[in-house]
Amino acid sequence: MTRLQGKIAIVTGGASGMGAAMVKLFTENGATVIAADINEANLAKIGEIENVIPKKLDVSSDENWAQVVKEVKDQFGRIDILINNAGISSEKPVHLVTEQDWVLMQKINSFGPFLGIKHVGEVMKEQKAGSIVNISSYTALVGMGNNPYSASKGAVRATSKAAAAELAAYNVRVNAIFPGTIETPMTDALKEAKQALNMLVMATPMQRLGQPMEVANAALFLASDEASYIAGAELVVDGGFSAR
Repeated sequence: MTRLQGKIAIVTGGASGMGAAMVKLFTENGATVIAADINEANLAKIGEIENVIPKKLDVSSDENWAQVVKEVKDQFGRIDILINNAGISSEKPVHLVTEQDWVLMQKINSFGPFLGIKHVGEVMKEQKAGSIVNISSYTALVGMGNNPYSASKGAVRATSKAAAAELAAYNVRVNAIFPGTIETPMTDALKEAKQALNMLVMATPMQRLGQPMEVANAALFLASDEASYIAGAELVVDGGFSAR
């Protein structure tokens, strides 16, 4: 398969979960992938895959983003794809949320993608081509708890629309994916709360959790030239949850 043949991609949160699935799928489709993550142990493991370059990245750091993007551009001369996937989660009820909780969630989940667009977007504008895919969440579309996670993913949704409108004139496409509950290390805590997990499954028309590769396949399409006239789109991968 060569849907991304010769392309240079950056996938944040690329060392585990949905990000790792994207990294593997993209390389299988001909891309060279920079797996950017803060977890060095996971980076070492994902870096064993052919055509994967592991790089440590704190997505909430403007300086760190500038450094990584410069390194990638210096090495390859361009960046064709950016997947803003890195994120953290929280199930805290609203009365237990602290200011620190709120700020941390926004820094990683919403400021991180903004910084990715800021730095990679400049490279893509110069080369007059590129695809940016931001990973939001179905919690940005439906009422799923009054917590910082929903707010941060709503910010990703709005940022994606604004960036799509601004960058489309440079042939840079920005789109967003809205995963439902996907079986990843981030959702492992739900397995301990079996009642909550069962409620989520029962509320999903497809009656199951999603798999990382199902989100990766959506990202592959939006990253590829097959989506050449798609910008500002919202692709929901939630088993029908938000359609109810």
